[in-house]
Amino acid sequence: MAEYEAYCVKCKAKRMMKDAQVVTNQQGRRQAKGICPVCGTKMNLFLKSQ
Repeated sequence: MAEYEAYCVKCKAKRMMKDAQVVTNQQGRRQAKGICPVCGTKMNLFLKSQ
């Protein structure tokens, strides 16, 4: 599983996602969804197209 760094809106800092999963949204864009390891807030990161 790849490591992704995303911005946590609750902590106001960039952090490495915990339990990150790559999914495709309804518009067809790939994104990584995970959890902030510090505060537990959901994190989202849009990824580049393949």
